[in-house]
Amino acid sequence: MEEQPKREPSPLRKMVAVSSIAAGIQFGWALQLSLLTPYVQTLGVPHAWASFIWLCGPISGLVVQPIVGYCSDHCKSPFGRRRPFILAGALFVAIAIILIGFAADIGHLAGDDITKKTRPRAVAIFVIGFWILDVANNMLQGPCRAFLGDLAAGDQKKTRTANSFYSFFMAVGNVLGYAAGSYDGLHKIFPFTETEACNVFCANLKSCFFFSIVLLLVLCIIVLSCVNDPQFIPASEKMKVEEAENTHVSCFCGELCVAFKGLKKPMWMLMLVTAITWIAWFPYVLFDTDWMGREVYGGDVGQKAYDDGVHAGSLGLMLNSVVLAVASLGVEPLGRLVGGVKWLWAIVNVILAVCMAMTVPIAKIAEHQRALNPALIGNPSMNVKAGSLAFFCVLGIPLAVTYSVPFALASIYSSNSGAGQGLSLGLLNVAIVIPQMIVSAISGPWDSWFGGGNLPAFVLGAVAAAIGAILAVVVLPNPKKHDATKIPSLSMGSFH
Repeated sequence: MEEQPKREPSPLRKMVAVSSIAAGIQFGWALQLSLLTPYVQTLGVPHAWASFIWLCGPISGLVVQPIVGYCSDHCKSPFGRRRPFILAGALFVAIAIILIGFAADIGHLAGDDITKKTRPRAVAIFVIGFWILDVANNMLQGPCRAFLGDLAAGDQKKTRTANSFYSFFMAVGNVLGYAAGSYDGLHKIFPFTETEACNVFCANLKSCFFFSIVLLLVLCIIVLSCVNDPQFIPASEKMKVEEAENTHVSCFCGELCVAFKGLKKPMWMLMLVTAITWIAWFPYVLFDTDWMGREVYGGDVGQKAYDDGVHAGSLGLMLNSVVLAVASLGVEPLGRLVGGVKWLWAIVNVILAVCMAMTVPIAKIAEHQRALNPALIGNPSMNVKAGSLAFFCVLGIPLAVTYSVPFALASIYSSNSGAGQGLSLGLLNVAIVIPQMIVSAISGPWDSWFGGGNLPAFVLGAVAAAIGAILAVVVLPNPKKHDATKIPSLSMGSFH
């Protein structure tokens, strides 16, 4: 294999520009988390079925990210390796958001009776748009992360810094998304959004998504026009022949199996720790606001106490995002302070375990106070409110590390393996989505076995976080400086 010229890391401003796309992605994701489940129920989908729609996320992540990662590693477009996928992902996001926002109107035009509870055509449009949105988000995230690895050119510090900035902009997007979703007057900016088939809630959703489209497209245009992404040129004609043979002889599933088989031990250990860590995180991701409505505020779905708790949980998510943004900027210096990023990951997993376990005393204290004073239903004491909001705030610190360190380590480890940046990050995503599918499948029965509520799932998360902390120290190797400079020639080309 021919030796490629050694690349120099790109200026930090280019990494910041690419990282900023995360704000546009996460703006839409925050809107998904806060608004789409209530919205689909207004179209007539029962609450029990609404959760099945969310399976799109892990399924598309399991399939799409590795495929996109592999293809972006080998893309020979003159436009670059990563930029075609970023552009395509942004355009598909815009299409998906239009389908979701106008699902009620399109369904009405197609023949839905808006006087009936269920509007099947609107539901079908919504589901199509929702699935396209998740696929498009996965098309964006993988190439963006891989692009950061390309720009870092094997420099460990810049790799970690770039991923910290990505985490920071994810937090910025979260804050913007939750803020937009909590404000019920956005539809007044776009009066045309409220129609016969689309009420005020639906109109607000449309308006939020308009802002989401504009933000994402503006950020993508800036990156695509200002950050160079050189055309991929194979190192030799032999490489071209091998790639052609692989393309004709095997499908992508075969390539994926080969990629898994060729992974070095550090990547396998990284995927193991990542999977265990996300088993800890997903109960929080899925049930945080429901926990506030049920256990902390003492309400049931449809009651004012429950709704007040969900709104308080949304405030907690905003505070969590603010802490996440600040903590993201400190990941690199904190890693040096504690002796390496694997030690930092272990420490924050301990914090995660403690926080998840603390949901039990917070909920039990709230329950005890309500038993003594029923007037506290829907209005818990100041101590309970402070404790629950502190739970959200503190979790911003381990979340910042979870959003950055595993991806930085994947970029570093992949430089010494047979997989490219894109495929390695796609494979790492498999270690995230499989736990999500497991938690989504077992959390309901798990909770019912222990009397209902969200606490059993949170306790499971606390145990998984503690195991993840131990594994991070025991099985993860510290990346060696000279390993990070061994970028495979497959990933190289002219770079400026």
